[in-house]
Amino acid sequence: LNKFKHERPDYFREDLRVLPSTFDRLVSELSNHPVFQNDSPNGQMPIEDQLAITLYRFGHFGNAAGITKVARWSGYAKGTVLLATRRVLTAILSKNFMETAVALPNDEEKEAAKQWIEDHSCKAWRDGWCMVDGTLIPLFDRPFWYGESYFDRKCNYSLNIQ
Repeated sequence: LNKFKHERPDYFREDLRVLPSTFDRLVSELSNHPVFQNDSPNGQMPIEDQLAITLYRFGHFGNAAGITKVARWSGYAKGTVLLATRRVLTAILSKNFMETAVALPNDEEKEAAKQWIEDHSCKAWRDGWCMVDGTLIPLFDRPFWYGESYFDRKCNYSLNIQ
């Protein structure tokens, strides 16, 4: 991880889908979250490794995102891959992190986006300021609950981001 981060940032970005500087900033922001602290004599794995595992999983799909593949890539056991992902998601989805990392647009920014849509696209879409293009995020497998509703026009299971 460190070798690629410093010597081959292109490989680092290919694996984790973020720049090394973005990765370092995420580590810094997440490191104080309680999910990464414990009172056990057996310390947790480094936050850098937990974040790398999670980013690798999110940056791949199909067989490359499978638990076994991620475990082989990271050198950690499959259960540890699941635990690391859960910890990172807990920290990222925490209220404190979301308040500092996610900035929703103010009324002025929303109006500017609506105006742009009206000027450059279909006028009827003006009030759909958050909808961009329905990007498909592929899923590894058919979801258990209501799986058929995730089947897309490209014959894959995916989420439609709007």
